[in-house]
Amino acid sequence: MIAMCVHIWITKLRMMRKKIIYIVALLSIIVFLGIFNKPEIANAIGNDERANLETQVNFIENSWTSAVEKAKKEHKYIFVDAYAVWCGPCKLLKTTTFRDRKIAEYFNKNFVNLSLDMEKGDGAKLSEKWEIEAYPTLLIVDPEGRVISGHVGFITATDLLKFGQDPKIK
Repeated sequence: MIAMCVHIWITKLRMMRKKIIYIVALLSIIVFLGIFNKPEIANAIGNDERANLETQVNFIENSWTSAVEKAKKEHKYIFVDAYAVWCGPCKLLKTTTFRDRKIAEYFNKNFVNLSLDMEKGDGAKLSEKWEIEAYPTLLIVDPEGRVISGHVGFITATDLLKFGQDPKIK
């Protein structure tokens, strides 16, 4: 008799534990949906994404032809980020210098920005033409592909702004 009572009691505890787990899971989902369904949070998330786009240099990726067409149409020089995928300083440029607000505003306004992997496609051809020997190499070129100015190696936001504002580039 005692064994039967213990068995019934254990069975009820197991069923109760499952119900508690289901209730906690359901309440967690309701709370989660309630928090993220608020318009002010949704708008804040959207604003962060828009702000992020405004605080980074917007590059055309690996298409010399597209950059040239846009540069001719807008009467601008092309700012080239010549990189290799394995290059540590190149990655650092992308995550720091190119995400600086002043850099983004200046370069997005004054140049057509082109990011080129110099080991494939258009990059491989232009690497020979421009005689690029190290990465990163940053260039200001005209739409005909003539180099106006260049810098080899990592560069801080302050120095990149000076580079982009060089009078010989105007």
